[in-house]
Amino acid sequence: MVKAVRMVGRFGGLTAAIAVLGLAGGCTALRSHQGYIIDADLVNSVQPGVDNRTSVLQTLGKPSFASQFNGGEWYYIARDSRNLAYLNPRAKSQLTLKIAFDQQGVVSNITRTGLDQVSSIRPYGKVTPTLGRKRSFFEELFGNIGSVGAAGAGTGGGGDDSQP
Repeated sequence: MVKAVRMVGRFGGLTAAIAVLGLAGGCTALRSHQGYIIDADLVNSVQPGVDNRTSVLQTLGKPSFASQFNGGEWYYIARDSRNLAYLNPRAKSQLTLKIAFDQQGVVSNITRTGLDQVSSIRPYGKVTPTLGRKRSFFEELFGNIGSVGAAGAGTGGGGDDSQP
């Protein structure tokens, strides 16, 4: 009987240790990379006034996205994030490479920006604020009763009202 109690005590301690290790594993920081993988040598090889769209495409590959206006800018974006367990990821570093082209398709400007250009947006609660009066559920549900066929609402037949 004493042996059985010792065995249960050992297995209970082992189970508790495994549970603690499992919970501690949930607190491990997760790291992720999103977007373009930056190769500094390739990025530095692109020169304004020398390279064109084709050479940039061959050197850096397809951009993360292209400008819809003016048709003259390509963006390469790389972001490293980190988060703990179930929390939202936070950007630790970001590089945005903007390559502008002139009318002939030649590189005119290269701009590098970092995490300083990232903005944080905080939504206003779970409800979008609107102008006007606030209506309850039942007012929304039954609010249109009586408006069908009311004065000034038209015939509702879809025909032309000008003919007798």
